[in-house]
Amino acid sequence: MKKTLIALALLSAPALADEGMWMPQQLPDIAKQLKAAGLKLNPKELTQLTEFPMGAIVSLGGCSASFVSPQGLVATNHHCVYNSIAYNSTPENDLLANGFLAKALSDEVAAAPGSRIYVTKAVDNVTDKIIDKATAKLTGQARINAIEANQKALVAACEADEGHRCTVASYYGGLEFYLIKQLEIKDVRLVHAPAEGVGKFGGDTDNWMWPRHTGDYSFYRAYVSPEGKSAEYSEDNVPYQPEFHIKLAKKPLQEGDFVMALGYPGRTNRHRLPSEVLDTFEWSYPNTVSRFKETLDIIAEQTADNKDGELKYASRVAGLNNYMKNRQGMLDSYAESDLLERKQAEHTALKEWVNSNKKNRAAYAADLEAIEALLKKAQDEGRKSYTLDVATPRLLGMAKALYRLSNEQTKPNAERKAGFQERDLPRYRAFVAGLDRSFDVSVEKALDKHFLARYVALPKTERDAQFDAAMGITDNMSTNELNALIDSWYASTLFTDSKARAALLEQSPEQFAQSSDPFIKAAVAMWDYDREQEAEAEEHAGKVQQAYANYMKAKIAFMKAQGKAVYPDANSTLRVTYGNVTGRDHGTHDGTAWTAFTTLRGITDKATGEGEFNAPQAQLDKIKAKDYGDYYVKSLDSVPVNYLATLDITGGNSGSAVLNDKAELVGLAFDGTLDSIISDWDFNLDNTRSIQVDSRFMLWQMEKVDGADELLRELGVK
Repeated sequence: MKKTLIALALLSAPALADEGMWMPQQLPDIAKQLKAAGLKLNPKELTQLTEFPMGAIVSLGGCSASFVSPQGLVATNHHCVYNSIAYNSTPENDLLANGFLAKALSDEVAAAPGSRIYVTKAVDNVTDKIIDKATAKLTGQARINAIEANQKALVAACEADEGHRCTVASYYGGLEFYLIKQLEIKDVRLVHAPAEGVGKFGGDTDNWMWPRHTGDYSFYRAYVSPEGKSAEYSEDNVPYQPEFHIKLAKKPLQEGDFVMALGYPGRTNRHRLPSEVLDTFEWSYPNTVSRFKETLDIIAEQTADNKDGELKYASRVAGLNNYMKNRQGMLDSYAESDLLERKQAEHTALKEWVNSNKKNRAAYAADLEAIEALLKKAQDEGRKSYTLDVATPRLLGMAKALYRLSNEQTKPNAERKAGFQERDLPRYRAFVAGLDRSFDVSVEKALDKHFLARYVALPKTERDAQFDAAMGITDNMSTNELNALIDSWYASTLFTDSKARAALLEQSPEQFAQSSDPFIKAAVAMWDYDREQEAEAEEHAGKVQQAYANYMKAKIAFMKAQGKAVYPDANSTLRVTYGNVTGRDHGTHDGTAWTAFTTLRGITDKATGEGEFNAPQAQLDKIKAKDYGDYYVKSLDSVPVNYLATLDITGGNSGSAVLNDKAELVGLAFDGTLDSIISDWDFNLDNTRSIQVDSRFMLWQMEKVDGADELLRELGVK
C-alpha cells in the first residue's frame, strides 16, 4: 500500500517536463530539462532579475508586460489595457469599438487613474529578517504583528529611495520571504490598441477556447521626469529609457520550437492540502460562479439602454465573464478528474514519510496535525461570512476603507496598518478619482437590492446583528421596505459627487463621525466590531502561518528525497515557464485534433459583422486580397494569428512576453484552454496548453490594417 500511495503522490508533485512557474534563480537546477526542450542560452544567463532578459519584463500590477523599445514602449494584452481604453471612451468617441493609435508622442493619452508600470531593480532574500529569532518564538496575532512590523521596516528603508515601490513577497506558504524593489512608473500612457473586433475578437464565446483568432495585444508607454525619475503625469515628462528591451524574433516560429513565458503569474494552488481542494471545488467555486452570473445579468439589464453605463462597467463585465468561465471550467475538469484522490494519496504519503523516523516526527508531525484543524476553522468562518460579504454594498466597502485610512493617518507612519501608509495614498486617490467612470447608481442599487434581499430573508441567527443595526435592516422587513431603504441611501450619499468624495481623503475621524452620509455612518458604527473581528482573524492567521510554513518545509524535504526540484506556488512575482509550440491530439471529446497555429482564414470564417465577431471591414478586405506582406508563412498559406504551447501559465501571466530559444519576442501569452485551466491546482501535460497571439499577426495588423508605421519603425521593423 505504501508504494502505491507514494507513486500516486509523485504523479501530482512538482515537477514534470514543461511544468513549473520557476523563480529565475532556480533555472540552473533544471538546466537539463531546459536544454532538452531546446533552450540555446545558458540557464545561468537567465537568473538575474535586473539583467537581460529579465530586466525587460515589467508588471502592470495584475498583468505582465515587457519593454520592446529603447523609448519605454511596453507591449501587453489588449484586455490588460481595457480599462484605460474604456476610461478614454465616450459614447461620441468609442475607442473600445474603434481602437486607438497615437501617430506621435503628443497624441498619446493618459491611462486610467492608478495605472502603473513596475520595473524590478533589486531582489533579496530577507527570510531571516522577517522571521527573526524573536518572531520565531511567537504565535497567533503577536506573530502576525511582528511579521508585519518587520515587513514595514524593510519596505520603509527600501522606499527611502524615492520613486520606488517595495514589497515583501512570501514563498512556500510563508517559509521564505524576498524583498523586491521596483521603480514605480506613475505616468503611463496609451499608445495603441486595435479595435475591439480585433483585440477581443470572439469575446466571451471564444474565451478559454480553441481554435482562437484574437489579436490580444496593445501598447503603453512609460514616462518619467526629464531627470529620469518617477513622476506623476506631466506634459514635461519624457519617455522612460529602459536598460533592456526585448527585440523581435529574427527567425520564424515553427511547431516544436522552444518557447518560454516571462511574467508575473498571480496565484496557483499546487501545494494545497486535500481539505482545501475539497472546500474550493465543492463549495467556494460553485458559489462564485452563481454569484458572478447573477451580477452579470443585473449589470446587463441595467445598462441595456444606457451606453454610458455600459462603458463604465465594460472592464468589470469583461473581468467577471473571464473569471466566471475560468471557475466553471475548473469545476467541469474537477468533476472528471481524480484530483482529490491523488491529493489525499500525496498527503498520506507525506505523513508516512514524516512518521518514518524520529527526526522527521520531531520536526514536522505536530504542525501537520495542527494545520488540518486550523484550516477547518478558517473554512467554517468563511462560509459563515459569505452571504454578508456578498450583500455588503460597494459604497459601504469604500466608506470603511476611507474611514480606516483616516484613523490610521492619526498614527506615526511606521505604526499604521500595512495598506494604509503614506505609500498607499496615491492608490486611494486614483480609486476615488476613477469612480466616476466605473460607477452608476442604477446598477449599484439593483445589485444591492438583489443580494440584500437574499440576506434579509435569512433567519436572524444567520445574519450579522452589527451590520443590521448599522444599515437599518430589521426583522421581517418586506421587499418594499428594503427597496425604500436602499433608495434612501443613494438619495443622500455624497459618494456620487467627485469633489465630496475627494474631500474624504483629507478628513479626520471626528469629521467622519459627524457625517450624515448613510454609508459613512454605517462604517463608523461598525468600527469597533470590525476591529474585534480583525483581531480574531489575525490570531488565527498567525497560527496558520506558523503551521503552514512547516508543512511546506516537510513537503519540500519529502520531494527532494525523491530527487525533485520544487517551485513555489505563483504569488505575483517574476517567474519563468518553458515549453514547446505544439497542438493536441484530442482537442474535444469527439477526438478532433488541434493544430498548433490558427490563421487569418479563421477570422473570415467566424466574422459575422456584429457582436463578438465584428471584425473590422478594413481587416477583412486585406485578408480577402491576400495582402500578407512579409508575414506570410508558406506552410500555413496565410499569416499565423494565435498558437498553442505547453507553457505553464495562470492569471497574471496575461501580457507575458513569449520568447524563443534566443530570448527574442515571438508573441504574447493571453489565455489557456478551458479543460486545462484546472492546472492552477493540477498540472497535466497532456491537456495543458497556453494560447499566444503571434507577433507576426501583431505586426501584420499594425502595418496592413491600422497603419501604425511609426510604431513599427520603433519596433525595428523596416
